[in-house]
Amino acid sequence: MGKIVTFGEIMLRLSPEGYNRLFQENRMVATFGGAEANVAVSLSNYGRDVTFVTKVPDNEIGEAAIKELRSFGVDTSNVLKGGERLGIYYMEKGAAQRGSLCIYDRKYSAISCAGAGEFDWDKIFDGASWFHFTGITAALSPELSNACEEACRAAKERGITISCDLNYRSKLWERETAGAVMSRLCSYVDVCIGNEEDAKDLFGIESEGSDITGGKLNSEGYKEVAKKLSERFGFRYVAITLRTSYSASINDFAGLLYDGKTFAFSKEHHIQIVDRVGGGDAFAAGLIYALSETGTFDTQSAVEFATCAAALKHSVEGDFNRVTLKEVLKLSGGDSSGRISR
Repeated sequence: MGKIVTFGEIMLRLSPEGYNRLFQENRMVATFGGAEANVAVSLSNYGRDVTFVTKVPDNEIGEAAIKELRSFGVDTSNVLKGGERLGIYYMEKGAAQRGSLCIYDRKYSAISCAGAGEFDWDKIFDGASWFHFTGITAALSPELSNACEEACRAAKERGITISCDLNYRSKLWERETAGAVMSRLCSYVDVCIGNEEDAKDLFGIESEGSDITGGKLNSEGYKEVAKKLSERFGFRYVAITLRTSYSASINDFAGLLYDGKTFAFSKEHHIQIVDRVGGGDAFAAGLIYALSETGTFDTQSAVEFATCAAALKHSVEGDFNRVTLKEVLKLSGGDSSGRISR
């Protein structure tokens, strides 16, 4: 199996300690995160050869972000240096009936100002078998959406599997623009990943009988969503995360994977949340791992593995899913007891 390439933005994450509100105290916890970087870290933790591609400022903050990725074994040799700043986001974790709050400060970040032609995809894709990006990267600027398309064309020409997490973010772009851009990019994609609302927000495809804010999901309705997405774009696989939110602290979490013939639902996990940011990225990484392990996972076991990876991420502070392959396999094997290992 060749290396996996992910492309996107890594940001500085600033959060109050614990479940405090922003500026409730006069200190913040500084870490790093970002969708495609989160996926890269997870896959490296599972023993895969992963390259993360981005652009960071040529200063101490950019270097710290690179060193953090390297500490997890992620290859950063294709990270460009330049631009003015590293993007920042402020994260206030919700609890009980108070939802989490995310505030972006990423305009004019180094990667958002990058464009097509800056990245040497011939070099980057040498020895690669999988390419992953998200709708967040495409949302950062028209130039960067063009860079995403350039990467997709280069990957497609080389027979590299392409996955995309739709990841619609209303704070980054309008639905109409997002739908048009993502429709163009999805024409290259083999494996499409989304949550309960992405297909509706981007393409007007929704599950009847679901009330996301009311905590009611019609899981069966998502079969039709997956089928319509597959028919519209020709995806080989469509994966949808299914989250029932009872509060910011308690969720049920499951996944659906459609391979063009079979609809496979995972076990539903009842989660008490420590930090939900990066849960979808953990699912995406788990799915990429499972689908790229030829002959090891079928459709059902692949979605089980991905869902278990995401469930475990909710127990970990920060963006990165600091769990091992052994831990995911333990949970997907049926051991959800949480008993002490000693």
